[in-house]
Amino acid sequence: MKRALLLALAVLLLAGCAGDDSTADETSTVTLPAFSNARVYWLLDGKVWPVVRDVQASDDATTAVMDELVAGPSPQEQEELELTTAIPAQATPEVSVENGVATVELDEELSPEGRAQVVYTLTQFPTVESVEIDGEGYTRADFEEQTPSVLVESPLAFEQVATPLRAEGTANTFEANFAFTITDAEGVLLAENFVTATSGTGTRGTFEFSESFTAAPGSEITLTVFENSAEDGSRMNEVEIPLTVAP
Repeated sequence: MKRALLLALAVLLLAGCAGDDSTADETSTVTLPAFSNARVYWLLDGKVWPVVRDVQASDDATTAVMDELVAGPSPQEQEELELTTAIPAQATPEVSVENGVATVELDEELSPEGRAQVVYTLTQFPTVESVEIDGEGYTRADFEEQTPSVLVESPLAFEQVATPLRAEGTANTFEANFAFTITDAEGVLLAENFVTATSGTGTRGTFEFSESFTAAPGSEITLTVFENSAEDGSRMNEVEIPLTVAP
């Protein structure tokens, strides 16, 4: 009787282990994260530039941002930021993600600028490492010519910010340096400083900085990033990002 009981317990334990392995196999697929605020990349002087979009909580966030790309920049973004797009308005994209690769099927041919927009927009998701378009694989590194020397990915235009203002992004500048200012609606200087990215002079690096300023809640301010010319100190590759001070 004792031996029979031990054999029965052994069978149950083995069955339980087999069940655990089966469950692991069934749940091995990766689910895309749901985003409430996502970035969509338009073009500023032919270079990618991000803005924020509200995306409903969904497992299909990649399709949602591609739909935003096809819709194009808002009138405010066109008028105040002079943003454009190289994505055809009649395009009907389909997106699927597997093993870190987002495959995009389009019925319209894309220019290098349009492909840069798609790749930058989709690779914001941690589950997307590269993008395949028309059978060709791309990462952000393939579009250095379509990327500004200083790319600010936070904060984005028209967002609310608090003091200290925190910013992050990537840069490829001479000796990895660039400068920034924070001004009010009248152009009065509230803060200024310079930043050194993790790399530069032909190699894109990352940066983040924090700067305190004083401005009334609800007021409008502008973060301006730029390079200083080595020849005469004048500003180069200047970009303004309008923001609002949080209540």
